[in-house]
Amino acid sequence: MIYYPQKYIIPDEPMVPFIDNDEIQSFIRDTKSNFEQVKEIIQKSLDKNRLSLQETAILLNANDAESIEAIKEGAKELKRKVYGERIVLFAPLYIGNYCSNNCSYCGFKHSNKEIIRKTLLQQELVKEVQSLEKNGHKRLVLAFGEHQHYTPEFIANTVNTVYSVKQDNGEIRRVNINAAPQDIDGFRIIRDSKIGTYQIFQETYHEETYKKVHLSGMKRNYEWRLTAMDRAQEAGIDDVGIGALFGLYDWKYEVLGLVRHVNHLEAVYNVGPHTISFPRIQLASEMDIDLSYIVSDDEFTRLVAILRLAVPYTGMILTARESAEIRDQVLQFGVSQIDGGSNIELGGYSEENKHLQNINREQFTLNDNRSLAEVIHELLEHGYIPSFCTACYRMGRTGEHFMEFSVPGFIKKLCSPNAILTLAEYLEDYASPETKILGYNLIEDKIQELAVDTNVRTLKDKLDLVKQGRRDLYF
Repeated sequence: MIYYPQKYIIPDEPMVPFIDNDEIQSFIRDTKSNFEQVKEIIQKSLDKNRLSLQETAILLNANDAESIEAIKEGAKELKRKVYGERIVLFAPLYIGNYCSNNCSYCGFKHSNKEIIRKTLLQQELVKEVQSLEKNGHKRLVLAFGEHQHYTPEFIANTVNTVYSVKQDNGEIRRVNINAAPQDIDGFRIIRDSKIGTYQIFQETYHEETYKKVHLSGMKRNYEWRLTAMDRAQEAGIDDVGIGALFGLYDWKYEVLGLVRHVNHLEAVYNVGPHTISFPRIQLASEMDIDLSYIVSDDEFTRLVAILRLAVPYTGMILTARESAEIRDQVLQFGVSQIDGGSNIELGGYSEENKHLQNINREQFTLNDNRSLAEVIHELLEHGYIPSFCTACYRMGRTGEHFMEFSVPGFIKKLCSPNAILTLAEYLEDYASPETKILGYNLIEDKIQELAVDTNVRTLKDKLDLVKQGRRDLYF
């Protein structure tokens, strides 16, 4: 069993922290903004160029209604240009809630004696995956508390179990990970289980606040967490996801921290993060934080639009922490991935595991309780293409290869057909008659749009094969 070290380990090549508090504060404090600048910066983003810290700060400090509206419209247009109408769907699956850290905002904190601790047994895990597959899921994020029980070997074995569960046409094709930072050897062990993205959220990039809200445990070490994605890259995991928990400190600071993190990864490894997440603080058992930095709905929509413009190529994840109303609103500003039918209780998906479920096992509160079927139907009604695509992962289009495709915007030409094929699978295997009609009407419309500049004959042939029972077809 591996135990986390109690201090930051300096590797052979020291990984130097890259967040300069004075630099970020000066951008927030001293950067001026006017409408003409805002328009120029939006155009740079629409040309699919990542923004600098100063350019991002100009957008952050644009407080007039005209500029804010231009930022939102720019984010909408950029999303259409890079990602089209597709929305990738996934589900979180909590494996265990033991934790060695004391984080003031989290229900899993070590000091919380009210929460009931549990790690899914293998047979319980299988039942959870089967239940998710029965609903049509193909992509999961496995979430682990940060505890010595959840070693790299344990995480890798869990991934292998998830991939092994198949029933009828159901299977999980991509497993992403949300777990503790590892050393390089630990990341390598997990990499070899064929994971997709490894997510680690810094929570807050403001070091003083970070130390206030992380009271004890390995997570208290700011530098160890900040350089985790460097170690993942050194270990050969080139698909990484970063994020901040908005509401711990000034939201403008966190946006610039995320952009600075992107800059660092690109400069050192020639590849930025595959995804950025931006969860907001939600009610949790024994939560104890300064509420003065809570992010309003208006601020939230602004920051999502600004992040979309700042890093045009990166996928953006919006979770069921947010209400259905906020999610429907924010989707248009650049979000490319959402969860559907989520349950964050241990054993929360399977009828066979109902005996495990207890309100005192949740990490925080969810605000969107729609089923996957409801989410998909509503996406279709709004003209989005629900996607379970895993083609880039299967074809090796990750890391630098993903950048090659996504930065110029070519990814849309691959993603739209692949999204259509996975949607057709869902319609054939899981959809209600009403959703099936709605879905195929949308597919027909999208094929006509693609036909303007793409030969869609092969796509139509693959769609026919899906209707005949073939599965897992992609470009």
